[in-house]
Amino acid sequence: MVRRCRERAPGVPFTVVSDRRDLLAAHAGDFRAAKRHLLLAPRRGPFLEHCPGSTRGVACCSYLVLNLASNCPMDCQYCFLQEYLTNNAALTAYVNPEAALAEVAAVLDRHLDRQFRIGTGEIADSLALDPLTGLSREIVPFFAGRPNALLELKTKTTAVDDLVGLDPRERVVVSWTLSPPAAVAMAEEGTPPIAARLAAARRVVAAGYKVGVHLDPLIEHDGWEEGYRDLVAAVVEAVPVERLAWVSVGGLRLTPALRTTVRARFPGTRLLAGEQVLVPDGKWRDFQPLRVRMYRRIRSWIEAAAPGVPLYLCMETPEVWAKVFGAPPLRDQALGALLAAR
Repeated sequence: MVRRCRERAPGVPFTVVSDRRDLLAAHAGDFRAAKRHLLLAPRRGPFLEHCPGSTRGVACCSYLVLNLASNCPMDCQYCFLQEYLTNNAALTAYVNPEAALAEVAAVLDRHLDRQFRIGTGEIADSLALDPLTGLSREIVPFFAGRPNALLELKTKTTAVDDLVGLDPRERVVVSWTLSPPAAVAMAEEGTPPIAARLAAARRVVAAGYKVGVHLDPLIEHDGWEEGYRDLVAAVVEAVPVERLAWVSVGGLRLTPALRTTVRARFPGTRLLAGEQVLVPDGKWRDFQPLRVRMYRRIRSWIEAAAPGVPLYLCMETPEVWAKVFGAPPLRDQALGALLAAR
């Protein structure tokens, strides 16, 4: 991977460091600067873990997270990484993916009767570094040969050049996190326009992939109803309904520490201008009636434009699920199996 990165970015200065802690210390307190340097280093701990949603008292889809990188070159105002990675902020690509895939293989081989849904987009954008690392060339063929696993690559980028030359064999879903253009301009610094993301989605569909959509976090702003309605219409125009794997929707949520960080890093931000309350899971969220209203409206547009496509709420309580769908969610394993079967 190091050799590949150097070949793909021949003009970028390259330095060997004896201790990664020196780089971490150099970026202490400057999260933006940490995004300007790429650290190539092995991961020392486990690669595979449960999604945080499985431990917070919210409805969970039994998602597993595969950590192949850390941090992201984009800078969305709501991103939890700016607080979560305070002491480990260096933009990092792990150079031992073979160890990660061996770890995944061991789990899959032990549970051949179970369907797993695994994603790489928890603490890093799944594709932001792919133009340098070419990591998709290793992980897509691996999952293409695993009938009991579905890989999700979650991104805000257009970095699909390597993907379109690979055969996913229906075992890889490429997902985009999307917001209306007004919300992108307000809170998603350094991200491609929505039209460019949807153009990339068209490319992967043509190459044989299914596409997932994440409307998360929902951002209340002037004209949000028209913005999200038009966004749903644009998604269905770009991606045939039969190639849509799922749509997830989630409300804006910030820990108290993250809320403080956002105010410090983005003075005058409009992201926190709405009515938010501290809820039992320890996070600040938009007032529940507003969240439910937004979820219901988006549900109506998605069900009209893409009937039959699985729709689920991310990091929400069974109480909110019941208010939106009229019934509590499926149990964790059942919901996970439904999505993994897509």
